[in-house]
Parts: sequence; structure tokens; C-alpha cells
Amino acid sequence: MHDRELGNSGVAVSEIGFGAWVIGTDWWGDRTEDQAVEMVQHALDRGITYFDTGDVYGHGNSEELLGRALGEHREEVTLATKIGYDFYNNPQAGHGELPKELTPEYLREAFDKSLDRLGTDHVEFLQLHNANVEEVTPEVLEVLREFKADGRAESIGWALGPSIGWLAEGDAAAEYEVFDAVQTVFNLFEQEPGMHFIETIREIDAATSVLARVPHSSGLLNEQVTPETELGEGDHRSYRPDEWYETGWEKLEAIRFLERDGERTMSQAAIRWLLFHDEVASVTPTFRTTDDIDEWAAASDVPSLSADEYEHVQELYAENFGIDRFDGMDELRTSVDGEDIQAAGLDKRAASY
Repeated sequence: MHDRELGNSGVAVSEIGFGAWVIGTDWWGDRTEDQAVEMVQHALDRGITYFDTGDVYGHGNSEELLGRALGEHREEVTLATKIGYDFYNNPQAGHGELPKELTPEYLREAFDKSLDRLGTDHVEFLQLHNANVEEVTPEVLEVLREFKADGRAESIGWALGPSIGWLAEGDAAAEYEVFDAVQTVFNLFEQEPGMHFIETIREIDAATSVLARVPHSSGLLNEQVTPETELGEGDHRSYRPDEWYETGWEKLEAIRFLERDGERTMSQAAIRWLLFHDEVASVTPTFRTTDDIDEWAAASDVPSLSADEYEHVQELYAENFGIDRFDGMDELRTSVDGEDIQAAGLDKRAASY
């Protein structure tokens, strides 16, 4: 397993990270607490040292389980969490979004509670969770600097939501000096806004890193969702329309050239595509089983994509893989608070403080 640095923070993250949203909730299948702890420890055994959770996952349960699982290994890992949702005073309605709270007072209180649940006095990486750009005021930035200055957070990030909006938010993460990284949904099939953020980082010569989640495009690129798959009612991936999966299976066939028999699986190739970008510090797949961990953790050591392979992928993407029909996702492609990405445009920028 290889490491990369978060910005210029000096904080190292393993190229493959463990997204602890899979433990502490039932959104990705039921498992006992002991099974969740075993998954974390199995990831450690496979060289994963970057563990990413959030206070809202299971309303603190994911943090507690992660703290328990890491225990004696605390000094060996890079621990990350997220704050910004007020689940203490609001009930959870299914997978619906909770109200956010980003006042300095709330952030201090929420961070203290996260540290208590994690059983530590600091984290290597603290992120604002799905914050709107207008919510990240000069006062919020000052609190984040405070967390860095007192040593409770060695680096700071901005975790963005699941839609393909959030352009101003990701640009702001690159522009504001306090942020070392931005986390976003980013994969070979869903390249925006991740590629846009990489272009911004290069354009302004920022040191900001990108953290990629959902690298397998909700089960397409790891072939865990096939035409024969029936997604259960509670499965987090079931919100995708049928047309999206149908076009995705066609795209998958167009990139079979990325597989190398015995050397690189499609799942690993999807991760290697992300790691082809120097700005991508870590990729956090959604591990469901220890077999997933075995295969995807090994992606750090399989052959990288060649320049020709990468360019061919980008040529296919630019032509939408030759597919010219509706994929059912347009109504879901919106920024936070319903500001559509098309209305915002790819030139949307945040005002700097």
C-alpha cells in the first residue's frame, strides 16, 4: 500500500481508504458490531491506514465503532471525521438530509463530542460535511484555523454532497488556504465535478488534494450491480433510475480494454484511473465484505494506467461512450438547495474571503 499527502499538511493517507459510512448504519447491508469491527481490522491487515467517518453516520455509532476497532492501532492510522449536521436536535427520516448547523459554537461542541466517541484527543483530518459555500463564513474559517492551531485537527477538508453540483464549494476548498483537501463523488463514469476541481487546483496552483468516493459508480465499475441484480428497497444505490444502470452497462463494455488478466481487474482499473491524477490523494470504495477489501486494497500495487489507456478513456467519455439517449439522471443533477449545475455553469466561482 502506498501513501500520498493531503495538500501540504504533512498528513499521509493510504491510497485506498476505508469509508466508515458502511459501519454504524444499515444503508449498505446489515452487520453486527463485531462484524463491523472485524472489517476495520481486516482493512488494517491489508495495509489501509486512512479511515474516514462522520458524526452523522448512525448518529455517532460509526465513530464509536471505529474508535473501538482501531483501539491499540490509533498511532498507526490517519483518522478522519466530519461535522456539520445537527442530528442531536432533529430526527432522521429515512435517507433524508438532516438540517445543517455551522455556527462556531455548534462546530466546537460537535467536534468535542466526535473526539469523545472516537476515543482520541485529535484527528489527523477534520471535514465540514456538505456545507454550502455561503455557510462557510469568515467566522467558520477562523474556527477551523483554531482547531488546527490547538492540534485537535492536523488538516482540514470539505466533504461535498452526492449530487454533481457543489461547484462553488469545491472551488472554495481550493481557494481558501485553511482547506487541505476536498472530498467528492468522482469516478470514471461520473467525472464532474471532480475533473473541474482538478482543473481549478491546477489553474490557481493550489496544493489542495482531492479525495474520491463512490469510485465504482454505485456498483457498475466493480460489477456488483448487473442486469440480474435486484436492489433491495433499503439499498442505498436503488435511488438511481433504471435507465442510468442500463446506459452504464453499455459504457462498461467499452472500457473492457482496461482489464489485464491476472494483473488488474475492472474494479482495480477504476481505482487506478482515479490515482492517475496526482491531485487524488486517496480513494474510498464502499467495502461491503472482506473480499472487497482484499481486491480493492490491492489496487494500490497493480499496474497503473498507461498514458494511452487514460487518453482512450477520456476520448470515450467526451463522446459519452457513443450513447445518445436519456439516462434518467437529469432531475438528480442539482446543486445544494436546488441550484442546477446547468444554471450555475462550470465557471461558477466562490467569492474569496
